[in-house]
Order: sequence, then C-alpha cells, then structure tokens
Amino acid sequence: MAIFLVLIPMAFLLGLAGLAGLLWALNSGQYEDLEGHGARILKPDDDEQ
Repeated sequence: MAIFLVLIPMAFLLGLAGLAGLLWALNSGQYEDLEGHGARILKPDDDEQ
C-alpha cells in the first residue's frame, strides 16, 4: 500500500507533462497543416536531374 504514495503522484505528474506537451504542440502550430505534408510527398521534386 505504501507504493501508492509514490505511484499516484507520479501518474499525476506524467499526466500533467502529457497535457503540457499537447498544449505546447497546439500553440506552436504543429497541427496547422495536416493535409499539406501528405500531398507534398506526391509532388515531384524540382531539383531532380
């Protein structure tokens, strides 16, 4: 039972870290152009010889 005194705060901190990472990704524009990367791979490169 004493292990719960360690595991519960650790789980809470990991959850907060995940939430902070998600909020950082949203604020830095990581999810702005979801279609662009998928379409960009289909376009031919201009610098091919």
